[in-house]
Amino acid sequence: MYRIIPEPPEVAPQIDILLDRAFGPGRRKKTAQMLREGQRPASGLTLIAIENGRLVGTIRFWHLRVGGRVPALLLGPVAVDSDERSRGIGAALIRRGLAVARSQGHGAVILVGDEAYYRRFGFRAELARRMTLPGPVDRRRFLAMELIPGALAPAAGRVHPAGQPEPRRARRAA
Repeated sequence: MYRIIPEPPEVAPQIDILLDRAFGPGRRKKTAQMLREGQRPASGLTLIAIENGRLVGTIRFWHLRVGGRVPALLLGPVAVDSDERSRGIGAALIRRGLAVARSQGHGAVILVGDEAYYRRFGFRAELARRMTLPGPVDRRRFLAMELIPGALAPAAGRVHPAGQPEPRRARRAA
């Protein structure tokens, strides 16, 4: 049986491998990645699913601002090892992540994903209709949900990253 726990720093290389397998080599060119690039994930909102000491799933959330003023989170990426799909791990990660976000007082979450899958969690394309992303997106896949009713009522305009920057890696001497 898998357990969902906070992401420890030492699993970052394993997560990159899992994400590369799940989304392919083009994953870093996606519009949602533009919002994550150079940012730290939201504190307390990076979770992994682990089973018998092996990483089987991951989810991360990121701070955003809509129109420069309305705070929200970006959900993603969420991924499950291909050998472990159809066990409900992804859904469990999403539910836990949303519960943690709600408990921390966050008001809204956006994502780019399949509405047929994410609708069960409360995501809707109509809630994102007045927002734009910094790159191309299929509008049917641009989804949002409110953790606090009315949190997205004033949300309109471009979505921007709003998290803490990743620390720059020290350069090695040649």
